[in-house]
Amino acid sequence: MRRLLDFFYDAAAWLAALAMIGVLAMVLTSILGRLLNFHLPGTDAYAGYSMAAAGFLALAHTLKKREHIRVTLVIGRFAGRTRRALELWSLAVATLLAGLFAFYSCRLVWQSHLFNDISTANDATPLWIPQIGMAVGTVLLFVAFVDEWVLEITHRRQPDEHDEEAQHHE
Repeated sequence: MRRLLDFFYDAAAWLAALAMIGVLAMVLTSILGRLLNFHLPGTDAYAGYSMAAAGFLALAHTLKKREHIRVTLVIGRFAGRTRRALELWSLAVATLLAGLFAFYSCRLVWQSHLFNDISTANDATPLWIPQIGMAVGTVLLFVAFVDEWVLEITHRRQPDEHDEEAQHHE
């Protein structure tokens, strides 16, 4: 199961990287269009879609690599059982919020498809297509938080480097 989850996190990160290349391609196409006097409709919209997909698809991988910004102002003051209880509570709340975010992101994709919602820009893209990146990214973030919560409950979660440093100074 661990290898499968890590595969999904890594695959999403690679898709995020491809989406960033998509942003670059759209921006370069727009710049070249201005220089060479041609216009490719939708480049701005597709750059935006790609940027959103990159951000959402990278969330789970970033969490699992411990690259998210964590504010430890409160939790860093505690040790032992109190600290662990706060970690579990924080992960539970984050899991709940990520689950809600995933649910409503998937619901948005479904409703956009159901209502045939189309971009108001000149590209007229069915919006459910670029919204898939957000839905997949938020579902994977939810899975990653559940993963972290289970690892914490079973005492298999690796402590952050900063957490280790703080505990050594106590």
